[in-house]
Amino acid sequence: MADNQADCEHPQRRAGIKEHCNGKSAAKEADAASLAELKQRDKQERLTLVLWKRPALTLHYFLLEMFIVLNGWIRRLWQQRGTVFAFLLLIFLLFIAYYIEGAHQKYVRLLEKKCLWCAYWLGLGILSSVGLGTGLHTFLLYLGPHIASVTMAAYECGSVDFPEPPYPDQIICPQLVMGKSSGGTEEPSSAGGAAGDVVSLWTIISKVRLEACMWGAGTAIGELPPYFMARAARLSGTEPEEDCEVFEEILDQAEVGQDFTSRAKLAVQKMVQKVGFFGILACASIPNPLFDLAGITCGHFLVPFWCFFGATLIGKAVIKMHIQCCSPVWCPSTDTVQGIP
Repeated sequence: MADNQADCEHPQRRAGIKEHCNGKSAAKEADAASLAELKQRDKQERLTLVLWKRPALTLHYFLLEMFIVLNGWIRRLWQQRGTVFAFLLLIFLLFIAYYIEGAHQKYVRLLEKKCLWCAYWLGLGILSSVGLGTGLHTFLLYLGPHIASVTMAAYECGSVDFPEPPYPDQIICPQLVMGKSSGGTEEPSSAGGAAGDVVSLWTIISKVRLEACMWGAGTAIGELPPYFMARAARLSGTEPEEDCEVFEEILDQAEVGQDFTSRAKLAVQKMVQKVGFFGILACASIPNPLFDLAGITCGHFLVPFWCFFGATLIGKAVIKMHIQCCSPVWCPSTDTVQGIP
């Protein structure tokens, strides 16, 4: 009798447990649906948060974000206050050395001229690569003509030892300066032009290496905005599916597309994602208009900053620089010009 009663109680207990589990699963599904609906509503509200639709609220959030970022920077600087103090002390000493008269002013002016010259080419390099492929073609407009003029002057003068000053503002053969210093009016002789045959390609590249390296370093700096934008989107705390919609759309179009540009984009993305540092170095070492996608990929997959920037800097300022310099040096050479019918 007791056994029969126990057997009757077991199915009732199982049914109660089953109903309880079904109730829990239904509650979880309802919570998940409400959470998805809340996220979708949140996403739609963020899409309308633009300056031309809701300027007051957009500026309000912008100021709050700027305050949070500045607060974080101040905290980091305070943690590194020893380094900050040493840097400020160095700036103060340089300021004093710049304005105090003395025999050191000759070297100060020379250092100032070199720094301004490097900053000029660094800025041109940044203008060349910044803007997701819409930058200014400063190599064709500035660096290439500069290298070509140095090359032609080197073959004409038979040397790259141009007097400084007026180089780089003006290129004058050393024979002219020697003739004027001796009181004569010596013109560049035919021997100087013949000596131009011994001026090698490497000698001319060594003469313009500083300008080319600074320009290449500028192009590496110009590749940082896509990296930081993709990295900030990944670390913003929102859902990955929402952050990566544009990125995944680009990859999907590249996989479906059959044209050369789509295949090249996909190849760059796969190389950077799989190979890492050496993949970034390979993409940065050749003239590659699709390198912006490499920066977006590295930022999206949270590649460390120094891994990305170090490979980009080595590739663009060292390897690619020498490749690009060969063309304007080789074209005006004596052998090339004589070989043209």
